[in-house]
Amino acid sequence: MHTIDWLLISLPLIGLLFVAVYTRSYMKGVADFLSGGRMAGRYLLAVAKGEQGAGAVVFVGTFEMISRSGFVLSWWTWLSIPIMLIVTISGWVIYRFRETRALTLAQFFEIRYSKRFRLFTGFLGFAAGMANFGIIPVVGARFMTYFLGLPQTVNMFGWQIATHIPLMALLLIISLSLTLSGGLITLMVTNCIEGMVTMVIFVIVIAFLMTMFSWGEVSQVLENRPAGESLLNPFDSFAIKDFNLWFMLMIIFGMIYRTMAWQNQGAYSTAAVTAHESRMGGIMANWKGLGNGAVITLLAVCAMTFLAHPDFTAASAVAKAEIARIGDPTMQSQMSVPIAIVYMLPEGIKGLLCIVLLMGIFGGDGTHLLSWGSLFIQDVILPLRKKPFAPNDHIRLLRWSMVGVALFAFCFGCMFKQTEYVMMWFAVTEALYVGGAGIAIVGGLYWKKGTTAGAWAGLLTGFTFVSSGIIARQIWGDAFPLNGMQISFFGSILACVVYGAVSLLTCREDFNMDRMLHRGQYAVASEKKFETRSEKRVTWGKLIGLDEHFTSGDKWLAGGIFVWSMIWFIVFVVGTAWNLIAPWPVAVWSHFWHIVGIGIPVFFAAATAIWFTWGGIRDMKLFFSRLRQERVDVLDNGMVVNHHNVSDH
Repeated sequence: MHTIDWLLISLPLIGLLFVAVYTRSYMKGVADFLSGGRMAGRYLLAVAKGEQGAGAVVFVGTFEMISRSGFVLSWWTWLSIPIMLIVTISGWVIYRFRETRALTLAQFFEIRYSKRFRLFTGFLGFAAGMANFGIIPVVGARFMTYFLGLPQTVNMFGWQIATHIPLMALLLIISLSLTLSGGLITLMVTNCIEGMVTMVIFVIVIAFLMTMFSWGEVSQVLENRPAGESLLNPFDSFAIKDFNLWFMLMIIFGMIYRTMAWQNQGAYSTAAVTAHESRMGGIMANWKGLGNGAVITLLAVCAMTFLAHPDFTAASAVAKAEIARIGDPTMQSQMSVPIAIVYMLPEGIKGLLCIVLLMGIFGGDGTHLLSWGSLFIQDVILPLRKKPFAPNDHIRLLRWSMVGVALFAFCFGCMFKQTEYVMMWFAVTEALYVGGAGIAIVGGLYWKKGTTAGAWAGLLTGFTFVSSGIIARQIWGDAFPLNGMQISFFGSILACVVYGAVSLLTCREDFNMDRMLHRGQYAVASEKKFETRSEKRVTWGKLIGLDEHFTSGDKWLAGGIFVWSMIWFIVFVVGTAWNLIAPWPVAVWSHFWHIVGIGIPVFFAAATAIWFTWGGIRDMKLFFSRLRQERVDVLDNGMVVNHHNVSDH
């Protein structure tokens, strides 16, 4: 790292410190700390929540997938387009959950089912989340150790220890400080600012990469693959073992089934000013996502080219030697692309990318700390009390819980030996909870005959199946017939069947859904002033979930993303039929991905950098204005009495 790179890194850190101090004064109560006072608009939600996807661990996990599957997963992803569009535009799960006014998912479980169910799901979700989060700080710190060009070991108090350990501690301390300052208010604002800066930096990095590497060089490397393992032709990729068509089909199912079940971003689900703004935040995130992957994809394929193409043999020699010095095969594979990036980027550009990685670490780790720390207090400790905490005591306890989560993550990272791909580890640990909790959420929000007995039966069935499968994988390894994704899938299906059957057998009275969702006579008066309604009733959009809350502008945004995505679904259908009849040569696939996989995402990266920067600034102004006018309800703290929020009485 050059001096100019270190100077570039220091500027945003100073800015984040200023924002943390400024936003702290707006935090007045528990709902502010946990949910930003429920005052966030669509752009603020989309940009801030998306910053969690810019962390170093996400880069590492995505690099692993691209280096093994290239562009073929992008093709199979288009299978999900019709379903996921309807899910997003209709606000599947998210819309109704926001209507419950619950601060956490397990609070909803107590409203819908029982306190014991809340306690069990709270503890199970917390335990699974801690295991899932445990590898994130250490993977990020290890990546940054190589990226910053730091020595692999340092001498501390006479002990020789790995450099990534004290670096992990430093990064966690910064993330924790931001989180403790003002809770979600601070995190949303800092993450939104980070997201806007990141979008601009992405455009600069993309411009540099496109001048340094030609597509001919990149394509030559991607084409050089054995039969059945193509990185360009999805119909010649079925020999790829890990990230293939079946992997994507399981992901598609999980994207629907696990909506909101995994609570690493749970606070954002409760932060919208209205349920409709929450839904629009998801739609805007889809627009923003059209350009998000451009820089990660470009970095991955350019790094692969840097290491493998003869034009870069001399320049990449040092990088190859550095990779070869890593003794652990798993770590060597995981760090190959990051190390290549370190040596192929010049000063200045490296500093800009480092800003993105560090801000992504702070945003992602901070969100995890808030989510898992608050889940333990809200869904394990709070339900055991007969009286609520005083607001200041409640917030103090939340902060100490987040300190505990950070300490656990540090200790876990020091001791953990990674043997799985990052994405596979995420899938396995999430399935421990989501396998059974997914149907309890969907059934609880949409089915009035769902019962507490059904929820218990479904949850325990999913957990038992998934945990047994994980143990079996540890004992028999690849000899066990199901991999991690299949274990998660079949566990979820079994949980759904059991939930439905037991609920039908035990339902004695339909649940009052209107009261839980604050509809009709139970509507919350303070939220009506934020509602927007179309002058004409929507008819053409009913199929995809448009309702009376969609204004003309909202219809254009939702309809635009629907039409754009359906175009690519048609491309998928036509392309699949064409290749089954007359397969495209690899040269055609190369040109196709040059335009579709690189060119179009780069255009959207530039366009959304302008669009969402404007929207983010606008929403932050509105956010602070609403917070200044907010009247704090001390009873809005997550406690439930007789299946209703205390604040509703």
